[in-house]
Amino acid sequence: MARITNKSAGTRFMIVLQLSLVSIICFALIRGGLLVRAWPHIDHFSSAWLYIFGQGLIYDVSFISYFSIPFVLFFLFLPNRWLHSGTARYLTQGGVFLILYGLGFCMVAEWYFWSEFGVRFNFISVDYLVYRREVTDNILQSYPVFTILAVLFILTGFVFYFIRPAIVKNLSVTESFKKRVIIAGGLLMLPLLSFCLIGQSLRCVSGNNYVNELASNGPYQLFAAFRNNRLDYRQFYVTGNDHDLSARLKKQVIKAGEKTQKDDYDIGRYIKAQGAANKLNVMLVTVESLSAKFLTRFGQANNITPFMDKWFEQGMLFTRFYATGTRTTRGLEAITLSIPPTPGRSIVKRPNNSRMYSLGKVFEDSGYDTAFFYGGRGFFDNMNAFFSGNGYRIVDEPCLGSEEITFKNAWGVCDEDIFNRAVREANQAYTARKPFFFHIMTTSNHQPFTFPEGKIDLAPGEGRGGSGRFGGVKYTDYALGQFMNQAKQQPWFDNTIFIVVADHCASSAGKVGLPVEKYHIPLFIYSPKHIRAMEIDTLASQIDLAPTLLALLNISYQSYFFGKNILGSDFKFKGRALIANYQKLGLLKKNELLFLSPGKQINRVLLNDEAPVLEKVSMDYPGVSDLMAYYQGADYVFTHQLNRWALPSSERNICYLSDIRLFSKASHRK
Repeated sequence: MARITNKSAGTRFMIVLQLSLVSIICFALIRGGLLVRAWPHIDHFSSAWLYIFGQGLIYDVSFISYFSIPFVLFFLFLPNRWLHSGTARYLTQGGVFLILYGLGFCMVAEWYFWSEFGVRFNFISVDYLVYRREVTDNILQSYPVFTILAVLFILTGFVFYFIRPAIVKNLSVTESFKKRVIIAGGLLMLPLLSFCLIGQSLRCVSGNNYVNELASNGPYQLFAAFRNNRLDYRQFYVTGNDHDLSARLKKQVIKAGEKTQKDDYDIGRYIKAQGAANKLNVMLVTVESLSAKFLTRFGQANNITPFMDKWFEQGMLFTRFYATGTRTTRGLEAITLSIPPTPGRSIVKRPNNSRMYSLGKVFEDSGYDTAFFYGGRGFFDNMNAFFSGNGYRIVDEPCLGSEEITFKNAWGVCDEDIFNRAVREANQAYTARKPFFFHIMTTSNHQPFTFPEGKIDLAPGEGRGGSGRFGGVKYTDYALGQFMNQAKQQPWFDNTIFIVVADHCASSAGKVGLPVEKYHIPLFIYSPKHIRAMEIDTLASQIDLAPTLLALLNISYQSYFFGKNILGSDFKFKGRALIANYQKLGLLKKNELLFLSPGKQINRVLLNDEAPVLEKVSMDYPGVSDLMAYYQGADYVFTHQLNRWALPSSERNICYLSDIRLFSKASHRK
C-alpha cells in the first residue's frame, strides 16, 4: 500500500516545472526592469503593459518549452532505480544549479545589451558568440566581470537553497513508464504548438519599437537570429512584377544615354567620364560609430570633436547624409558595393561574396594600389575574406610589427597606429609612382573606449572614472588630427583626397519604425588644392559615396552601383536615402519614411516636429514602387550574381611591410 502511495505522491517532472516557474519569474523581472528604462519612450502605458507582459509571457513559455525538451526526454527514459541513485541525485542538483546560474547570467547580459543597443538579443548577439576572442576581451575590459560572476554565484546559491528540498523529494518518486509517457507527452506538446503558432510576427503588433522589444524574450530572439541569419526576400516581403520594378529601378539609377542590358535588374553600364581621369590618391577613413550628433555642427555642446569641428569647415561637408544600416559590415557593404542592404546578414558576412563590382575593383583596374586597413583582426566579421575577394589587399593588426603597436585593446590597435601604417604605405606607393586608394576602418571609438593615456583631457575606459563614449569620440578626433598633421608633411598630400565617413551611428534604438535620427552621419571630403569648402544639404546615403568619389576623380568605369553622384549636374540627383536594419528596409524622402517589413508589410512614417506616427500603406501608395524596386532589385542582383566580374585579375590578399610584400597567411603567423 505504501508503494502505491509513493507512486502517486508526485512526479519527477516537477523539477522541470519548478525550474520553468523560476524562469518565468526571472524573465518577468528583467522585462519589468527594462520597462522602467524605456518608460520615457512608451505612450499609453495603460494599454501597452498588457501586451508587454501578456505577449512576453507567451514568448517566455515558448522558449522554456524548447529549452526543456532534452530534460523532459531525460526524465522520461531514466529508470527509477537510476533516478534514486546517489549519482543521479548529485548530477541533477548540479544541473539545476547550473541552469539557475545561466538564467542569472542571461538576465545580466540582457541588461547590459539593452544599455548598448536598446533592444533584446538579435543578430549582434549572434556575432558576439561567433567572434569570441574580440567580444570576450571587450567584455572583460568594459565590465567588472568577475565581481558580477561572484555575485551571481551567491544569488544562485540562495535560490537553490530554497528549491533544493523540493528537488530532492521529487527525485525519490517512483512512477511507471506509462505515467511518464503521459506527462512527457503533454510537456512535449508545448514546443510543438510553439513551433506551429509562435513566430516573429507576434512581436510586431505595436507601432512602438520599444513596446515590441519588451514583449519579446531575449533567449528566444537569440535563437531566432541564429535561424534567420538570411531572410528569404520573396518569402517574407511584399513583391511586385519583376519586369515593372526593373524598369523603375533602371530609371532611378541609370542616366539617359548609358547603355545597359534588357534583362531584369541588369543595371550594368559603362560610366564614361568627360575628359581625362584625375588620378588623385584617396584616403577613405570609415570612423567607428561617428554619429553626426557628436559634432558641434549638429548640436553637440560638449566640445568632443575640436579638430573635426574646424577641419570640416575647410572642405566639402554633406550635412544630410545617412548610414544604410546599424552595423560596421552594413556601412562597409554600402560604401564598397553601392548596393542597398538586403534582409538578414550583410553581404560582407555571407558566403559567395567575392568578385563583385566594388569601389576597390574600380581603383585596382585604374592602376591604383588598393588596400583595406583595419586596426583589429580582419577575420572578425569576415572582413578579410570579403575585401580580398573584391579587389583589395589586406593590412590588419597581424600585419603590423610589434614596433608599430603603441596601444591595443579588445578590438585591435589604436587609431594612431593604423594611421601611421597607412602613411608608411602611402610613402611606398608614392616612391613607386603609383596612385593609392586606402580604405581605413578605425576601432578606437568602440566599447571599452580605451586608448593611450595623456592624449586628450578625458580618461579612457567606461565606468570607474572613465569617460566612456565621449572619450572614445574625442580620442578618435585627436587621432584624425595627428593623422592630418602627419599627412601634410608628405610629398603626396597635395594630390590626395581625404574622406571621412561613419560606418553607422553609436546607437540605433528608436521608438517608431526606423529612427531616422539614429542613421544621421557626417560625410566629409577634403583636398584643399582640388575641392573648395562648402556644405551640401542634399539628402543621400552611403551607397552614393562611391559614384560621387569616382565622378570627382573623373574616372570611367564599369558599374553595377545602385548609388548616384550626389554632385551630378547632367543627371540631377533627387534627394533620397536608403536606411535599414536587418529586417526593416526603408526609403527616406524629404519628411517621409517608407519601409518594408517581414510579413509582407508596408509602413509609412511621417516625420515632423511632433511625435512620428506609424501607419500601414498599400502598394499603390506614392513612392512604394521606388521602395520595392530598390530592395527587390538588390536581392535579385545578389542572388543572381549580376554584379560579378568574370575572373580575379590577381591574388591581392597580401601585406606591405617596408619594401617586402608578404602573403597574408605568412604575415598572420608572426
